[in-house]
Amino acid sequence: MGKVISIANQKGGVGKTTTAINLAAGLAVLEFKTLIIDADPQANATSGVGFDHKAVQSSIYDCILNEVKPEDIILETKTPHLDIIPAHIDLVGAEIELINLPHREQKMKEVIDEIKHLYDFIIIDCSPSLGLITVNALTASNSVIVPVQCEYFALEGLGKLLNTIRIVQSNLNPELEMEGILLTMFDKRLRLSNQVVEDVRTHFQDMVFQTIIARNTTLGEAPSFGETVIMFDAESRGAQNYLDMARELIRKNNIRKEQSVLHTTKA
Repeated sequence: MGKVISIANQKGGVGKTTTAINLAAGLAVLEFKTLIIDADPQANATSGVGFDHKAVQSSIYDCILNEVKPEDIILETKTPHLDIIPAHIDLVGAEIELINLPHREQKMKEVIDEIKHLYDFIIIDCSPSLGLITVNALTASNSVIVPVQCEYFALEGLGKLLNTIRIVQSNLNPELEMEGILLTMFDKRLRLSNQVVEDVRTHFQDMVFQTIIARNTTLGEAPSFGETVIMFDAESRGAQNYLDMARELIRKNNIRKEQSVLHTTKA
């Protein structure tokens, strides 16, 4: 199967990395073999699942530019069925190093194609920019999830991101689809949060996931312990929200558990 999904939004602080690691963990807990690719030089997804990015020997940078085999650098996380290809600060330089390479937008796709058959889902945590690395991620993906925070200026810049997605669809990856918009950092006590939900649903209708990620302190605490929220506190609202999100994604794609890599391997 190996569905590749980018988590993208050029705005920072919208819950992109939180969504990448915890949605991936939710899929893994539901027994779908899942890989996170950390495509952000800040490497927050890497540290968020328990690895010191400063100690990482090889990263997605080496796969893209030094032809290191991705299967040689995949790391197993504490969450069963969840792996990661880590990031490193070196990824900052990849934007410049890619410029003069032939087929520069296809480099991440070439890497992912080598390992796609090993996973049910591959989740790419994109950096908060629309640069070459993000374009590489979109070119390699089947679909995109866009986290949008339930706060003032929620829709700021969203048009630019959607335009970038359309350009990638037209020129690089005609099969790229919008998986959906995910509302994050929701606080039901705030009128503004409720207004943002109403506005986003009015504007984008079926493109918006039914699951909403509530503001939850556990989501902020878990990465400091190097754990996904599901491993940190499975009873927390944050964990339940991302499990619901994983279930919704599976339903939306009409995927049955017996189709997963784990079950077909056992068979």
